[in-house]
Amino acid sequence: MIRTLKLTAIASLMFAAGLATAADAIKVGVTGPYTGGSSSMGVSMRDGVRLATAEINKAGGVLGKQLQLVERDDEAKNERGVQIAQELINKEQVVATMGFINTGVALASQRFYQEAKIPVFNNVATGSIVTQQFKAPEFPDNYIFRNAAHDSIQAPMIVEEAIARRGFKKVAILADSTNYGQLGRDDLEKALAAKGVKAVAVEKFNVKDVDMTAQLLKAKEAGAEAILTYAIGPELAQIANGMTKLGWKVPMIGSWTLSMANFIDNAGPGGEGARMPQTFIQEPNTMKRKAFIESYLKTFKPKNNRIDSPVSAAQGYDSVYLLAAAIKQAGTTEGSKVREALENLQAKVEGVVTTYDKPFTHDDHEAITANIPVFGEVKGSKVVYAYEEDRKKGSDIRTKVAKQPAKK
Repeated sequence: MIRTLKLTAIASLMFAAGLATAADAIKVGVTGPYTGGSSSMGVSMRDGVRLATAEINKAGGVLGKQLQLVERDDEAKNERGVQIAQELINKEQVVATMGFINTGVALASQRFYQEAKIPVFNNVATGSIVTQQFKAPEFPDNYIFRNAAHDSIQAPMIVEEAIARRGFKKVAILADSTNYGQLGRDDLEKALAAKGVKAVAVEKFNVKDVDMTAQLLKAKEAGAEAILTYAIGPELAQIANGMTKLGWKVPMIGSWTLSMANFIDNAGPGGEGARMPQTFIQEPNTMKRKAFIESYLKTFKPKNNRIDSPVSAAQGYDSVYLLAAAIKQAGTTEGSKVREALENLQAKVEGVVTTYDKPFTHDDHEAITANIPVFGEVKGSKVVYAYEEDRKKGSDIRTKVAKQPAKK
């Protein structure tokens, strides 16, 4: 009975989110991994998108039309992402797409949207290059936007936490072999070099690897006092479990993916204390966040009342409101006009992560700046604020710091 009610609630939400006929709807693509190791992120993002879309449609839609979500599971596979991009553009004729969870899938797929002049919202993929793939002068206009903290923000935060705040002298880097992991590793090494530090061990592993003993032994033998990570949940859990087996416990400090449910649950006690940058922590410390969290939990009923990937859900939710504001300002769904509106949004958009006040310009498609994320910590099988001062100021909305023009 409970399962039936849950399915009915989700079905109702999907209807409210815009399962209207194509003639009277604005089609928006939603692509991410809803199965596999990245699914914590993908499903949470998709459900955040569904919530925002349902709210917007209930309030009358955009330009008098309902938003219709066209959802596709890219399985975290580059080739699948490419197929979906072509389908959404040519068959479904979406006016925009949001989602991309995995950096590699984004880099392989978004060129088709760029060629078609259809805006893309990367609301989870964090590889620094994602929004820089189509730069001037070769590409006068860029159709790729992001409202997640990219790795050039996260890597220096991770290094600052390990070296400056916690005083570790020797750190090892463990990163997976994907584009995400290796680009993140590169960003970590650059951030360490800026502080005059070199990792005592730099180790790589593959997705679905279950034994990290060799990599961990090299880090241990090199005297590592902390492990810096760039990977996704299941493999991160194997790192924590591997340390437990070796009887060697040092802190894990890594990218935001250490907050994923499939890291926390699979690592168990070994994951306690792991720290990571977060744009959103599941705390109802503003009215907007309280309403979002309550609506998410009521609708999707996640295990233990914990959103599997709170960051993904929040950023997915916000991306819909940003897109809706741009379409409304443009007065059309024409791609070039929506891009122009995004680059010069006149209305402030109150989101869950932040309040977006002119979040983009023609040359800056990053909505999140380094002052917005805080450090989260795994404690009691959920992510909480790592620092008390951040928790106390949790209701203070951190807003984007605009880039200063270069001095001539």
